[in-house]
Amino acid sequence: MEKSVYNVIGVMSGTSLDGIDLAYISFEKKEHWTFHIIEAETYSYTEDWKLILQNLHRSSPTILAEKDLQYTKLLGDTILKFINSKNLKEIDLICSHGHTILHEPDRGITYQIGNNEALAKQLVQTVICNFRAQDVLLGGQGAPLVPIGDLLLFPDYNACLNLGGFANCSMSKSGDVIAYDICAVNTVMNSLAEKKGMPFDTAGKLAKNGTLIPELFSDLSSLEFYKITSPKSLGIEWVNSIISPLLTKFNDHKVENILHTYARHVSLEISKNFSKNQHILVTGGGAKNLFLMSLLKTDCLATLFLPEEKLIDFKEALIFGFLGVLRVRNEVNCLATVTGASENHSSGNIFYS
Repeated sequence: MEKSVYNVIGVMSGTSLDGIDLAYISFEKKEHWTFHIIEAETYSYTEDWKLILQNLHRSSPTILAEKDLQYTKLLGDTILKFINSKNLKEIDLICSHGHTILHEPDRGITYQIGNNEALAKQLVQTVICNFRAQDVLLGGQGAPLVPIGDLLLFPDYNACLNLGGFANCSMSKSGDVIAYDICAVNTVMNSLAEKKGMPFDTAGKLAKNGTLIPELFSDLSSLEFYKITSPKSLGIEWVNSIISPLLTKFNDHKVENILHTYARHVSLEISKNFSKNQHILVTGGGAKNLFLMSLLKTDCLATLFLPEEKLIDFKEALIFGFLGVLRVRNEVNCLATVTGASENHSSGNIFYS
C-alpha cells in the first residue's frame, strides 16, 4: 500500500550559483496533492567552490570526475548540517538535483555533479537524484522538469514563471502541459553586478539607474534562440558562447546601462509568452528584483502573483522533492509534451543507504 504522506528534503543548486537550497517538506496525497514547507535554508558557496563550478565545464573528464566526488561530499556535509541544525527526525527521502555542469541535450549531453550513490551512503538515507539523464536518453531536452509540480501543486494558476539563472515557464495549452526556457536572467545579471563588486543587483537598483543602449537591445532581441518553438532549453554553454561575447562588445558602456538594457530585454522576451486574463505565479531570485518586476508588470498583459518569500526562494527545491516522491511511487514526473522525449516517464536514480 502506498503512503499518503511523505516527509522529504528537496535539494537544489541553480546556475546562478546563489548556493545550495534545502527545503524540508511534507507532501500529502488525498484527492489532490498538498504540501507544507516546514524548514528551508540556503547555504552559500565558498568563493573557491563558486570558481570551480563556473569553470568546471572546461575541465578534462578526469578532473570533472574528481570534482564530482568532491561536490557529492560537499552536498552530503551541507545536507547533514541542515538536518542537525533543524533537528529533523522523520525523513522518508532526500531528493537532489545536483549541479548542472554540462547541458547540451541536442548532442545527447546533460551532466549534473553530486548524483552519486556515495551521497546515500554518507547520509544513511534513501536518495533520489539524476532526474535529467533518462529524459535526454529518450530524446528529450532533460528540462524543464518543474512543470509536473506546477500542474499538480499549483492548479489555481494558469501558468508558473520561474526567474532563476534562466527564466522558464509552464502552462496548459490545448489540454497539454507545455514548458520551456525563455531567456537567461540571473546567470547574466549576477555576472554584470559582480563587475561592480556585488554578488547580485540588490532589488535591481543598478539596473534602475542605467539607461537603454538601443544597439545592444536590438542585438539581444534578434538572437536565434527566441525564434525556436518549444520544447527548448538553455544551459550555461549558451550564455558563454552567445550572450557573453555580445555583451563584451559593449564594454565601453557603464555596467548600469548594460544591466538596464538587459533587464528590459528580459522583461520583453518573457512578456511575449503570456496573454491577457492569465494568472501567473512568479518565483525565483529574480522575483526580488524590484526593477525587473516593475518592467514585467508594465510589459506583460497577464496578472502576476508573488507568493510568500519562502516559496519564492525555495520553489525549485520543493518541486525536486516532489519529483522524488513521484519517482518512488513510480508515477510520471517527466512530461513528453514539455521536454520532447519520446514518452512520459518516471525519472531519477534511487540509491539506498
